[in-house]
Amino acid sequence: MSHFFAFLARMKFIQRWGLMRNTQPENIQEHSLQTAIIAHGLAIIGNRYHGCDHDPERVMALAVFHEVSEIITGDLPSPIKHRDPALHSAYSRLEGAARQRVHDMLPVDLRQDYRALLFGEDRDQHLALVKAADKLGAYLKCLEELKGGNTEFALARESLEADIKQIDLPEVQYFVEYFVPSFSLTLDELNR
Repeated sequence: MSHFFAFLARMKFIQRWGLMRNTQPENIQEHSLQTAIIAHGLAIIGNRYHGCDHDPERVMALAVFHEVSEIITGDLPSPIKHRDPALHSAYSRLEGAARQRVHDMLPVDLRQDYRALLFGEDRDQHLALVKAADKLGAYLKCLEELKGGNTEFALARESLEADIKQIDLPEVQYFVEYFVPSFSLTLDELNR
């Protein structure tokens, strides 16, 4: 018997943004899906407009599994995770051990098929797209919270916006220019 898929199904129980008041709670399963959708889009944008050779489906799969360690570790808020280099290093080791534990739940014959997805072992350009999509997803969460009147996310939005501007990927800048503004609109405005 393998517990792998049962463990993955528990992603819906791990809440994000634990230190902040949320108008709409978000779990890591929802976040992973949004990250996968955005990463896939970034890969297509790169291929179509910037002459890249991304594999959109591979990028999407990597994004689906990018938070798998949090099934075991939970979601450690960024202000805590990144404040102290020693803590960040220790947490990275903990994430690696958690990924290994989830990987070991697979039948031996399937482990090689999932290893790269679970451990983020792929082309640097693919991993960069997943990381950018992760940031964009967090930024979009901030925009949605602010649209709902929750000013708790104002500083996080500013910080993430600055981070996104530093990402040296034309796909990201295209996404920000052409897709992000819609996230501040109402449903009626989107339907016009």
